[in-house]
Amino acid sequence: MILSMTGFGKAQGNYKHTTYTAEVRSVNSKQLDLNLRLNSALRDQEMDLRKRLASELLRGKVDISVYAEGVHEDKVLSLNQELFDRYSEMVKAAAEKQGLNQSSVLTNVLKLPEVLQSERKEKEQEELNLAIDLLFQAVKNFQDFRSAEGEQLRLDLIERLSTIRNLMTEVEQFEGERIATVRQRMMERFEDLKDKVTLDESRLEHELVFYIEKYDVTEEKVRLTAHLKYFEETMNSDEAAGRKLGFISQEMGREINTLGSKANHAEIQKIVVQMKDELEKIKEQVLNVL
Repeated sequence: MILSMTGFGKAQGNYKHTTYTAEVRSVNSKQLDLNLRLNSALRDQEMDLRKRLASELLRGKVDISVYAEGVHEDKVLSLNQELFDRYSEMVKAAAEKQGLNQSSVLTNVLKLPEVLQSERKEKEQEELNLAIDLLFQAVKNFQDFRSAEGEQLRLDLIERLSTIRNLMTEVEQFEGERIATVRQRMMERFEDLKDKVTLDESRLEHELVFYIEKYDVTEEKVRLTAHLKYFEETMNSDEAAGRKLGFISQEMGREINTLGSKANHAEIQKIVVQMKDELEKIKEQVLNVL
């Protein structure tokens, strides 16, 4: 089974008056490029979460975010009573001296530095667990998306592999004609030389067989068939197959190129061009495989 490099996953959940949302999305990349944006409550656990995520995501440029919306109770206000009392005594004395209304002046005491203090409230463990669970639920949904996309990739690749096999079969109908044409052309040239030089008929036949063997493409077809089979086996394995499929497609390209260089036949050359076209489409799709 193959997985797509691209994907999207999302999960949401509520804790009291706060809604947590986790989102995962990715595009193609040769390595894992993980961009993690976490809610402040989870930042202390970022390193551990990165390790867990890296073991599951493997490759791709992956953006992950966890954020909260709603009523936040992260901070609580407290009154510095001692400081408030000291400021109040000073303000009262100053107000009495200036003949000012003490009650109206005292309301400004709360605005003085450090009278009101803001403290961060620790998140409850249940809330943290919810946020982490949502993160990995989003990852699961993301992986399901990758799997569904991967199945579409697999079907497309199988179709293109089948096309290359069929094209390779078409080559066979021209092989006999091609060898006969090459042999006839060479014999005609030798006939032209008979009157000018003395030819050793047995040696000539030996060299002719040796030369014609250079045009034989049986070995290339056998290797290409093996590569096609290995490609399918790799697609159906449980491992992340993207890199390996890329290497196999390169080997397929070498055999197709060699077949083309040996073709020496217009119709076979046309078939080789079609095979190359299908292979290029396979390579493009393999770039999307995890």
